[in-house]
Amino acid sequence: MSNYEVRPAEMRDARAIAEVHAASAAVAYADVLPEDQLRALAPATREAKWRDAIEFSEPQVQVAVLDDKIVGFVGFDRSRDPKTPSTTGEIWSLYVLPEHWDKGVGVALWDAAREGLDEEGCTNVTMWIPLRNERALRFAELAGFKRDMKTAKTTSIGTARIEEVRLKRTVA
Repeated sequence: MSNYEVRPAEMRDARAIAEVHAASAAVAYADVLPEDQLRALAPATREAKWRDAIEFSEPQVQVAVLDDKIVGFVGFDRSRDPKTPSTTGEIWSLYVLPEHWDKGVGVALWDAAREGLDEEGCTNVTMWIPLRNERALRFAELAGFKRDMKTAKTTSIGTARIEEVRLKRTVA
């Protein structure tokens, strides 16, 4: 049984979500993005994005809480990929503070997203992950996602270019 409570994000959570996003990205992408791009993910640059997401539910955001502290979050909604059926959902983002990695937070957040996508009528779910983010790929594959290598693409983050692949599985 997990000690983490997962609940819908509230407006007052936006700063903490931005802090989790920045702290997790700094470690997860240390070997993927240049230092200046990692600094660009600072909480001050992300808080407004998460405020908008929470206010407009685009994406829907759930947070993992331990002892009144937000330690992770997941953003999910319909797939943003062109030409996908309306029954395809997407994990837009899933981040956990590094000190809480491998403790069940990601699984708790994935379970919450899966329930939310199921309630929205989604039957399949995708997520895009950088090929060099071995930890995220391993997590997704352990959660039952399969790589769709024909979807590999190059994405620009600032001046950095990263290779990403889409992973897919059924919601149920």
